[in-house]
Amino acid sequence: MNHNSPYEKELAFQADRRKATTEFIKIISDLWYDRAIEVVLFRNQVIDKNVSDIINLHEYAGQFVQKPISIFDSVELLRAINDIALPPSKLDIGKLTYEYHTDEENRYQNVKAFVVDKLRDSEASPQIEPKDVVLYGFGRIGRLLARELMAKTGKGNQLRLRAIVTRGRLDEEVLKKRAALLYTDSVHGEFSGTVEVDDKNNLLLINGTSVHMISADNPEDIDYSAYGISDALVIDNTGAFRDKIALERHLNAKGVDKVLLTAPGKDIPNIVHGVNHSEFNPDTVRIYSAASCTTNAITPLLKVVEDSLGIEKGHIETIHAYTNDQNLVDNIHSKYRRGRAAALNMVITETGAGKAVAKALPALAGKLTSNAIRVPVPNGSLAILNLELKSTTTPEGINTIVKKYALEGDLVEQIKYSLSNELVSTDIVGTSAPAIYDSKATIVSPDGKNIILYVWYDNEFGYAHQVIRLSKYIAKVRRFTYY
Repeated sequence: MNHNSPYEKELAFQADRRKATTEFIKIISDLWYDRAIEVVLFRNQVIDKNVSDIINLHEYAGQFVQKPISIFDSVELLRAINDIALPPSKLDIGKLTYEYHTDEENRYQNVKAFVVDKLRDSEASPQIEPKDVVLYGFGRIGRLLARELMAKTGKGNQLRLRAIVTRGRLDEEVLKKRAALLYTDSVHGEFSGTVEVDDKNNLLLINGTSVHMISADNPEDIDYSAYGISDALVIDNTGAFRDKIALERHLNAKGVDKVLLTAPGKDIPNIVHGVNHSEFNPDTVRIYSAASCTTNAITPLLKVVEDSLGIEKGHIETIHAYTNDQNLVDNIHSKYRRGRAAALNMVITETGAGKAVAKALPALAGKLTSNAIRVPVPNGSLAILNLELKSTTTPEGINTIVKKYALEGDLVEQIKYSLSNELVSTDIVGTSAPAIYDSKATIVSPDGKNIILYVWYDNEFGYAHQVIRLSKYIAKVRRFTYY
């Protein structure tokens, strides 16, 4: 009797699975770099992921939909996608695999027929023109935007990072420091590409692509056309210009078409992509705000609850990573408590996120209070939503509602549904969704009228992806998507 037989079978299966995963990665790369077709797995990025990452994502997908999502099935569907004519697209292979195996009517003769039918609307997808992008400011958010824009450039038919604007001198030493900060990050690790300096021409060469470094004190003084840049989207990350009049200065620069502020703005549309972006036409609106990281985290969940159960009133408490506006050691500060050492203290401070929600969800105006506690972690935050409802629910009921919104509809990019019993702040660093719903932490009062929801968010990475999503909408470079 061969006692090793089951073990040998397990080894053979693992080898076959890893081999299929290798093919999965190859097709994913070919689709992206040759045809500008981006594939995700239940909104999780799979480009530039290794074999183990892909296998783990399939395990999560199976748990999420409570049905096996096999790498072998995914590869079969990818082969079919690779064989048909598609425009630049963004496709969720997890959703396609799930739908293929839940087709109880057996309407399709084969995988290819299924794929052709599901993606038939791609034929009506409009042509898109690439948009030049300028990053005005190069701090935490600016550098993450640069990383993501350059890592996801592909064939460059959407957003093209052409220039970065900073204050002060630009010499070889400064450029090398800027490049080093872009390449190496204490929170997010090394950039998965190359960053080189051309100090003679004031360029950063990111993945071999030239990005102009421009020094300027005033936005209106820059002539972007001199750098071959036209009709650009300027993403302002400085925080120095927060209202319509100040931001209009960007529009006076030659070569600028639109402006996006990565902070709450005054007298301009404050947008949470997925919630209210479609209310503003990019053909007529030229200045936008992407609101705050906290507003982007809580608004999608608040919309889910308001639309499904109704909200009487509530309080939002954010447990927020410390930020650059706090002191490393005790020193005078314009605000009380923020002057105390950030890495040693929990610091109570105010947040405008509760009021800001109303700009995206007017139905909640005057219903929410909010406060914040800055805590000694560099990144990774948590919002606690304490809500009094109009209708009753149960823990299972509210979780089912949120899961449905995370699986289909307008908020699939905004809400990640966590199944983990062990979720902590470091686990959510690097998550592209602005809101991670902690399903295991949900609390519902005995009468079902009060709920407490825990929503994690990467206040840097998740927010940066919301900025990019909004940028694509503003620039009118959104591709055909199948989510």
